[in-house]
Amino acid sequence: MATPDPIGFPAEKTDPDRPVVEGHEGADYYALMTEALHKILLEKQVLSMADTDRVIAALEAPNATWGARIVAEAWRDPAYQARLLADGAAAALELGFRIKEAQLVVVANRPDLHNVIVCTLCSCYPRSLLGQPPWWYISKNYRARTVREPRAVLAELGLDLPEGVKVRVHDSNADMRYIVLPMRPEGTEGWPLDRLMSLVTRDCMIGTAVPRA
Repeated sequence: MATPDPIGFPAEKTDPDRPVVEGHEGADYYALMTEALHKILLEKQVLSMADTDRVIAALEAPNATWGARIVAEAWRDPAYQARLLADGAAAALELGFRIKEAQLVVVANRPDLHNVIVCTLCSCYPRSLLGQPPWWYISKNYRARTVREPRAVLAELGLDLPEGVKVRVHDSNADMRYIVLPMRPEGTEGWPLDRLMSLVTRDCMIGTAVPRA
């Protein structure tokens, strides 16, 4: 565990030689401090367990299957895909998913173009659609290195792209969130919706993975 800095949080430095991986330095520390603060608030009756349960339920309701449903629908319906690329929030609402962020931009992968999402300032992420981001997404290493050396970062996360494929990095912010529309794998023609959805992971919609049939 890193030594806490003067304001009490573990220091985290950007290290170009340190790979981006699942997990986050200081996660145990944050979990301990959160648990301690929660206990104090309950004891002082500032919060109740019912309040806590409601907040947790609201945070955990969105998950990657919501985004997978949208991607699978776009694969099956070219007209819906066009609407999704034109206005992500409106297209999501068609399927019952209300985007609370200011704007949702959907970027489509092509055989010659691969998109990847990052937030260089903090951890802006389409939480109302995909749920909570992975730890590595909010790490300083991912945020700093993805814009400088996206291919290296993708390789560390298990995605090696052919040299002829251009990588485009999209930087989320407080007013705009992105998700990637990955390419539909070959051989999936005629698959039902739920089977197509099973191919679409959280990382596919961040751009750090691609669907595999």
